[in-house]
Amino acid sequence: MGSESRYDSIKLQIRSVEFLRLAKEIYSYQELMKLTGIPITVLNRYVKGHILPSPERAASILSKLEKGYDVARHIKEKLGFDKGGFLDNTKIVGDTLLLRFIANHVVQMLAGRRVSKVLTVAVDGIPLAVHIADAFGVPFMYAKKDKEIGVTSFIEETYTVSRAGIQVSLYLPKGSIEKRDSVLITDDVVRSGEQLKALVNMVKKGGAEIAGIFVLIAVGERWKKEVDESSEYAIHSLVTLPEQE
Repeated sequence: MGSESRYDSIKLQIRSVEFLRLAKEIYSYQELMKLTGIPITVLNRYVKGHILPSPERAASILSKLEKGYDVARHIKEKLGFDKGGFLDNTKIVGDTLLLRFIANHVVQMLAGRRVSKVLTVAVDGIPLAVHIADAFGVPFMYAKKDKEIGVTSFIEETYTVSRAGIQVSLYLPKGSIEKRDSVLITDDVVRSGEQLKALVNMVKKGGAEIAGIFVLIAVGERWKKEVDESSEYAIHSLVTLPEQE
């Protein structure tokens, strides 16, 4: 076995163990045994890192968990809400294992689409976007609400936050987006879609095409009307929560 093949095999083995650890957060060993067909004692040793599965078994674990693991359920269980009903996704954006799985899920979801860059808005969308960019092996960018010191020219877009009645400007260093780019726009949470629409406009101002839009948590469905003016790109949301009046 060549060094590259050996490296790929080890990556596969480690990824399968990471997936088992992730699934163990919401499934019992009994449930994991039913999903994978592997005895509980062996699963326990994998999860605790005592041994690695063989490359063949690792591939089997990944295949079976990808079919049986309910990532939407996992995300919902990690969500919190304050007394005012406002969403708290701290436990999600800080869970690197979960974000890594979601990123790989996005890569599979967009199979066949060219993605050359990933774009989001500071700050909560950054962890997800970084993992997605890493999974695609492409650069990551984020628009800010303040101009970066030391940068002389920007792509700028201003939008209105309808519920608050205020205007917000986003800035991205000019040259970050090039005409040959195919940009995936991501965000952790979307409600109105106004901010996503601003990102869409920034990509268009840069002369690039949009590979798609991926949102981790969507509140309601009305936001799609804000960004879905054409069918030139796909719009995906992993979890949709009911909109509260």
